[in-house]
Amino acid sequence: MQDHSVLGQVALGFSPMIDRQRAVIATRLTVFPDRNDVTPDPNELMAALAEVWPAEAGHADVKLVSPRPLDPAAVSARAGAGVRPPVSLNIASESLLQALMGTQPGSQWMIEVPAFMVGDPAHAQGLRALHQSGSSLVLKGRPLSELPRELLPFFSHSIVDVAEDRRTGSPPPATTRDITSVQSGVRTLAEMEAAFQRGSIAVLGWPLDDPLVRTASRSAVPADIQVVMELINGVDRQDPVPKLEATLKKDPTLGFRLLRYLNSPAFGLSVEISSFGHALMMLGYQRLKRWLALLLASASKDANAKPVMFAAVRRGLLMEELGRSSGDAEMRGELFICGVFSLLDRLLKQPVEELIKSVPVPERVQQALQSGSGPFQPYLQMVMAIENESLYDIREGADRLFMGLTEVNRAVLAALRSARQLD
Repeated sequence: MQDHSVLGQVALGFSPMIDRQRAVIATRLTVFPDRNDVTPDPNELMAALAEVWPAEAGHADVKLVSPRPLDPAAVSARAGAGVRPPVSLNIASESLLQALMGTQPGSQWMIEVPAFMVGDPAHAQGLRALHQSGSSLVLKGRPLSELPRELLPFFSHSIVDVAEDRRTGSPPPATTRDITSVQSGVRTLAEMEAAFQRGSIAVLGWPLDDPLVRTASRSAVPADIQVVMELINGVDRQDPVPKLEATLKKDPTLGFRLLRYLNSPAFGLSVEISSFGHALMMLGYQRLKRWLALLLASASKDANAKPVMFAAVRRGLLMEELGRSSGDAEMRGELFICGVFSLLDRLLKQPVEELIKSVPVPERVQQALQSGSGPFQPYLQMVMAIENESLYDIREGADRLFMGLTEVNRAVLAALRSARQLD
């Protein structure tokens, strides 16, 4: 990524937006100014973010099909046009959001606007300008009074936190009836399902707080996942290529997905990988093990596992990027595996202690996952602070890692860019 001084003036967090089918249909990016008395340059901020989420050809045409980017028709239209999901931009600063209103962010953004700002006549012209620039506007929070009717057509969706939701099943007020609802603050599957029952079209948050429900036995682990676990063990033993290929042939779809990962822009190879043997020749056993870890984290067919898989991939990529300044390739590879495997117990419904017996991991990874200790634990804590969009914890995590906000934010954006290339 290019150097942007604004990355030293903000802290970034992110979370998924999930629809009824448990598919991640958008990413929410939260931007905190580091200092209350300094307003970062909005143009420089958007230039930095556009390196990850550029304006895509065809996006404007898709928006003309449906002005509501989260509705099923709009999601299908974008997918059919090869356009990636939008980003919901949560600017946690009134002054920075007001400064952003004077720019033209672009049609790839959904801009969240707090209800109190929508109700303030001083912001009416700025909201009109944002709408005219092509950005979708999202109402954030419950209005305490009736909002200006002339501004409501600018908004496609509203975001209301779980703790503030007062819906009882009765029809919404006429002024907001055409604005669909997104529930934020979701942390469990029960909260997610309850939000959909109340009429939300999507939820914001990481449904990762449910207690672990253990499977009856290892045989309950799906067959395709067992194949990947066998492959990881085979790579760890450095089994010959024919033996590894025979294992992979137990589930041909896994071979296709592995090759898709290896040939993605995120991997950065100069030649196309055409077979498992070719992959091993180009990468070696240890680098290939890294990508088998990614395959394992994304192998579940359980619909409720989709948000967990989304989180696992990004944890791995982000931990790897946070370790980039170390200059130690082996350490970065282990950090990647640590991030991916940090949610493996949720994906496979098996305690970490038992999974470690089935899937070999380096000692530093085992320390972080099993006992919450060792040199990788601060990296894992940092990733979770970013997922929780907690400014205080992000600052504290940066201090523990002896990193500045610029370095942390560059890692966040680089990881999210790589994740988009893998999706």
